[in-house]
Amino acid sequence: VQLQASGGGLVQAGDSLRLSCVVSARTLSGYTTGWFRQAPGKEREFVGTRWRGGNTFYADSLKGRFTISRDITKNTVYLQMNSLKPEDTAVYYCAASSRIIYSQIGISSSYEHWGQGTLVTVSS
Repeated sequence: VQLQASGGGLVQAGDSLRLSCVVSARTLSGYTTGWFRQAPGKEREFVGTRWRGGNTFYADSLKGRFTISRDITKNTVYLQMNSLKPEDTAVYYCAASSRIIYSQIGISSSYEHWGQGTLVTVSS
Protein backbone atom coordinates (compact mmCIF):
# COMPACT_ATOMS: atom_id res chain seq x y z
CA VAL A 1 0.00 0.00 0.00
CA GLN A 2 1.36 3.41 -0.97
CA LEU A 3 0.15 6.82 0.10
CA GLN A 4 0.66 10.06 -1.80
CA ALA A 5 -0.06 13.30 0.04
CA SER A 6 -0.48 16.64 -1.67
CA GLY A 7 -2.01 20.06 -1.26
CA GLY A 8 0.47 21.80 0.99
CA GLY A 9 1.68 25.30 0.37
CA LEU A 10 2.18 28.77 1.73
CA VAL A 11 -0.90 30.48 3.11
CA GLN A 12 -1.70 33.38 5.39
CA ALA A 13 -3.11 33.14 8.89
CA GLY A 14 -6.86 32.70 8.73
CA ASP A 15 -6.81 30.96 5.36
CA SER A 16 -8.04 27.47 4.62
CA LEU A 17 -6.28 24.60 2.93
CA ARG A 18 -7.27 21.09 1.96
CA LEU A 19 -4.75 18.29 1.88
CA SER A 20 -5.33 15.11 -0.09
CA CYS A 21 -3.94 11.64 0.35
CA VAL A 22 -4.38 9.03 -2.35
CA VAL A 23 -4.16 5.49 -1.04
CA SER A 24 -3.13 2.80 -3.50
CA ALA A 25 -5.12 0.05 -1.88
CA ARG A 26 -7.81 -1.96 -3.61
CA THR A 27 -10.30 -0.17 -1.40
CA LEU A 28 -10.22 2.18 1.55
CA SER A 29 -12.70 -0.01 3.35
CA GLY A 30 -11.04 -1.69 6.24
CA TYR A 31 -8.35 0.95 6.63
CA THR A 32 -8.00 3.46 9.40
CA THR A 33 -6.54 6.59 7.83
CA GLY A 34 -4.90 9.27 9.87
CA TRP A 35 -3.05 12.54 9.64
CA PHE A 36 -0.01 13.55 11.65
CA ARG A 37 2.21 16.59 11.50
CA GLN A 38 5.73 17.49 12.44
CA ALA A 39 6.86 21.04 13.01
CA PRO A 40 10.54 21.99 12.80
CA GLY A 41 12.39 20.80 15.87
CA LYS A 42 9.37 19.03 17.29
CA GLU A 43 8.12 15.48 17.47
CA ARG A 44 5.47 14.14 15.14
CA GLU A 45 2.04 14.74 16.58
CA PHE A 46 -1.42 13.34 16.01
CA VAL A 47 -3.81 15.52 14.02
CA GLY A 48 -6.78 13.24 13.52
CA THR A 49 -7.92 9.95 12.11
CA ARG A 50 -10.85 8.25 10.51
CA TRP A 51 -11.38 4.91 12.19
CA ARG A 52 -12.21 2.09 9.80
CA GLY A 53 -15.56 1.81 11.52
CA GLY A 54 -16.42 5.31 10.34
CA ASN A 55 -15.90 7.61 13.31
CA THR A 56 -13.41 10.46 13.16
CA PHE A 57 -11.23 11.63 16.01
CA TYR A 58 -9.11 14.75 16.37
CA ALA A 59 -6.46 16.16 18.62
CA ASP A 60 -8.24 18.26 21.22
CA SER A 61 -6.41 21.41 20.19
CA LEU A 62 -7.58 21.06 16.58
CA LYS A 63 -11.23 20.21 17.07
CA GLY A 64 -13.50 22.58 15.22
CA ARG A 65 -10.85 23.74 12.75
CA PHE A 66 -9.73 20.51 11.07
CA THR A 67 -11.98 17.97 9.39
CA ILE A 68 -11.15 14.58 7.90
CA SER A 69 -13.23 13.14 5.11
CA ARG A 70 -12.79 10.60 2.39
CA ASP A 71 -13.97 9.77 -1.11
CA ILE A 72 -13.98 6.01 -1.32
CA THR A 73 -14.54 6.10 -5.09
CA LYS A 74 -11.22 7.90 -5.45
CA ASN A 75 -9.41 6.09 -2.64
CA THR A 76 -8.62 9.54 -1.30
CA VAL A 77 -8.61 10.94 2.21
CA TYR A 78 -8.82 14.67 2.84
CA LEU A 79 -7.79 16.98 5.64
CA GLN A 80 -9.67 20.26 5.55
CA MET A 81 -7.91 22.91 7.61
CA ASN A 82 -9.66 26.16 8.42
CA SER A 83 -8.63 29.30 10.28
CA LEU A 84 -5.00 28.35 9.94
CA LYS A 85 -2.51 29.74 12.42
CA PRO A 86 1.28 30.15 12.19
CA GLU A 87 1.62 27.34 14.73
CA ASP A 88 -0.01 24.98 12.23
CA THR A 89 3.15 25.23 10.13
CA ALA A 90 4.48 21.71 9.73
CA VAL A 91 4.99 18.81 7.38
CA TYR A 92 1.73 16.91 7.27
CA TYR A 93 1.74 13.16 6.81
CA CYS A 94 -1.06 10.77 6.00
CA ALA A 95 -0.97 7.26 7.35
CA ALA A 96 -3.03 4.11 7.04
CA SER A 97 -3.44 0.87 8.87
CA SER A 98 -5.57 -2.19 8.34
CA ARG A 99 -4.83 -3.70 11.72
CA ILE A 100 -4.54 -0.83 14.18
CA ILE A 101 -6.48 -1.26 17.38
CA TYR A 102 -8.85 1.40 18.57
CA SER A 103 -6.88 2.43 21.64
CA GLN A 104 -3.81 3.22 19.54
CA ILE A 105 -5.25 5.39 16.78
CA GLY A 106 -3.37 8.43 18.07
CA ILE A 107 0.02 6.71 18.09
CA SER A 108 2.10 7.16 14.96
CA SER A 109 4.01 3.90 15.33
CA SER A 110 0.72 2.01 15.12
CA TYR A 111 0.31 2.88 11.44
CA GLU A 112 2.20 0.68 9.01
CA HIS A 113 1.75 2.75 5.84
CA TRP A 114 2.90 6.35 5.41
CA GLY A 115 2.90 9.02 2.76
CA GLN A 116 5.86 11.25 2.03
CA GLY A 117 4.52 14.37 3.71
CA THR A 118 3.44 17.74 2.39
CA LEU A 119 4.63 21.05 3.79
CA VAL A 120 2.16 23.60 5.08
CA THR A 121 3.51 27.04 5.93
CA VAL A 122 1.26 29.61 7.55
CA SER A 123 2.51 33.17 7.60
CA SER A 124 1.35 35.73 10.13
